[in-house]
Amino acid sequence: MKKVLFGISCALVLASAPVFAAPSVNGSTGLINNPSSDVLREGEFSLGYYHLKDGGVGIFNTNILPKLEIGVAGFRYDDQDNENYVNAKFSILSESVMNPGLAVGIEDIANTRERSAYAVASKALPFGFRMHVGAGNGRFDGVFAGIEKTLNPISVVTGNNVFPATTLIAEYDGKHMNYGARMAIIPGLKLDAGWRDHDGYVGVSYTY
Repeated sequence: MKKVLFGISCALVLASAPVFAAPSVNGSTGLINNPSSDVLREGEFSLGYYHLKDGGVGIFNTNILPKLEIGVAGFRYDDQDNENYVNAKFSILSESVMNPGLAVGIEDIANTRERSAYAVASKALPFGFRMHVGAGNGRFDGVFAGIEKTLNPISVVTGNNVFPATTLIAEYDGKHMNYGARMAIIPGLKLDAGWRDHDGYVGVSYTY
């Protein structure tokens, strides 16, 4: 019986871990504002756009070396100067059933607004939960954390209705609590919506 329960837990963990990886608003692969320990694999890239209250941000990430993700996030504001962030993240330890993933990274390398270095660990848990805990300077201002809850790892079809695979997200980014939902429409394509820094946001991303 214990072996059966362990096997079910492992299956749930593996099913929930990589499915919803997508760019964060600040560019690096992650949650809403927070990065996770996930990095794009060799040959992968991601594109994304988030519409924010005061503008929008376009994102491009890719993998140039094993375990190294680099990218750029271009913020275009309505009433202030535009900003471009160059980001990098390196995976120190890949996540497995038994151990968390661990990565280090730096956002806004050129210090356009606030260069921020961080380390973050991510671990999938049974029943569709996944935890992320990290610490950094700059915009992180100490400890940051987040939790995901995958409602359904695959899309559910009921009659003529389709409910896409959906993950709920809550995070503390060092200054604010943010809340959102991420839906996988088709493989690689995700829609995001939620509440960030006291304002709503929507976004779309594609990872190939």
